[in-house]
Amino acid sequence: MNVEEKSDILRIVKEDFLEVLGREKNRILLKSMNLELKVSSFFISKVIKELEKEDLIKTSTKKGEKYVQLTEEGKDKAREVIKKHLVLESYFGKTRSKKEAIKRTNILEHYISMEVIDNIKKLSTLKEKGVSLTEFRQKEGLITDIIFGIGLFERIISMGIFPGEKIKIINEIPNGIVIEVKNKKFVLAKKIARGIRVLKLRT
Repeated sequence: MNVEEKSDILRIVKEDFLEVLGREKNRILLKSMNLELKVSSFFISKVIKELEKEDLIKTSTKKGEKYVQLTEEGKDKAREVIKKHLVLESYFGKTRSKKEAIKRTNILEHYISMEVIDNIKKLSTLKEKGVSLTEFRQKEGLITDIIFGIGLFERIISMGIFPGEKIKIINEIPNGIVIEVKNKKFVLAKKIARGIRVLKLRT
């Protein structure tokens, strides 16, 4: 595992750690957290050190048991993480089973900003679901969905291409489409582009 992969896992575990604490609304036993997150003790100890350094959690010991709880700043951050989760689960839940919606939420929530969450909330109010990227005839749009299985969904998400994000069509080539998302250009094969749904940007 390289440094970048470790950093990604650490970031994800930190958010999951805050989410669990936020949902519990109280201090909890550290060993309970270990069972909840199902990651190695290496990442748990790293996460605790970083979250304590950022003043988001504090730890205490009582009768030989170690407890962890949120600080006031940590509570604010946890609420933000939980809000992301709830908005995404509600959005995906409109078109997928609860199990599928949760899977997609658990992947996507670690990649997106609150700005993207606000876009998804707006999308939730619209009846239009967008059209396939291969059929989209505007220069710019908003991604509304990625209709692939979990494996390919996760790969595309990791590139920075996800629902609620703005997309710009740069060019169309014989077997693909050149797009730009967050100042990064990608060449998507048409079979991939067909699974990305886009809606015209509203000014």
